[in-house]
Amino acid sequence: MITTLVSGQFTVKMNPIGGYAQGKHGINLGRMSIDKTFTGGLEGTSQGEMLSAMTATQGSAGYVAIEQVIGQLQGKQGSFVLQHFGTMAKGKDRLILEVVPDSGSDQLEGLTGEMIIRIDGGVHYYDFEYQL
Repeated sequence: MITTLVSGQFTVKMNPIGGYAQGKHGINLGRMSIDKTFTGGLEGTSQGEMLSAMTATQGSAGYVAIEQVIGQLQGKQGSFVLQHFGTMAKGKDRLILEVVPDSGSDQLEGLTGEMIIRIDGGVHYYDFEYQL
């Protein structure tokens, strides 16, 4: 299977939404909505939700998120779901974004891959390495 890499930019809008669990012992639990617009090799929008835990230690936190991306990937129409897993340990981050198996639809059916996110000068960028 051929691996392809596409890159581009995205904008993100996040808003707090009501959560169930309440953090204790210096932990702040949060729940946010995620709305993104992608440009570049991936053109489209996504919606999702994020759960986070902020610790009392500056720069240490964790989050998980699910977002459904709808649009076109190098001209192929469809949708897929990205699953996020992120941790920060005193400012050192680790972030994994993977396509949820069998979440691709239409011309993106069978899509697998991983995405890397970076922020430079306040601008969000992605690199998406995928197989289809």
